[in-house]
Amino acid sequence: MNVALVSVGDELLTGDTVNTNATWLGEKLDERGVDVERITVVPDRVADIARVTNEYAAEYDAAIVTGGVGPTHDDKTLAGVAAAVGRSLETDEAVLEWLTEEGGYSRDGLTDGTAELPDGSRPLHNTVGVAPGCVVENVYVFPGVPEEMKAMFESVAPEFDGEKRHAEFVVVDEPESALIDRFREIQERFDVKVGSYPGENVRVKIQGTDEAEVGAALSWLRERSDVA
Repeated sequence: MNVALVSVGDELLTGDTVNTNATWLGEKLDERGVDVERITVVPDRVADIARVTNEYAAEYDAAIVTGGVGPTHDDKTLAGVAAAVGRSLETDEAVLEWLTEEGGYSRDGLTDGTAELPDGSRPLHNTVGVAPGCVVENVYVFPGVPEEMKAMFESVAPEFDGEKRHAEFVVVDEPESALIDRFREIQERFDVKVGSYPGENVRVKIQGTDEAEVGAALSWLRERSDVA
């Protein structure tokens, strides 16, 4: 399964907020064997959200859109997603029922637009906050507040499934440039992927679908490297 992430918010583009949601989702999806192929940040503009969501929904098995969900003036995500899939925004009675019966809110106390979702979408109730998310076709929409996003993702996590992968890390006290030939050879010898992350030392990640193969590749590299 492959997925694209769309993070919505002017604050992400200006650096006022760090995009921790994409990092967290990438980690959780990787744990489930799902390939994250794109992470794109777009401003709070309906046209941008619609264009990118439409493209990614067509190209990937699923698109996950986070942020900009709610009834305030800068919450444009649901309008953008609705435009992407050619639907209108409608008040969802199931959302209103849940908010009044489970959330403890009165209908009169809810801000106008709180329960509006793309027509025909499946509501995702917000157990941590108020604004609902939804699933429409293969597009999943979550709030941007990290606690709300995490809880909502966990409620649909089983819908994201791929071939489970195993990963091991080793820190090597050599320049990354000195490891190039070994990285090439390890991928020729073993059915694994190798990632390297330079810093004070080089952190090497070996990943594959066969745990024994990953372990063998790790041992091979350890024997031929100056391990920190």
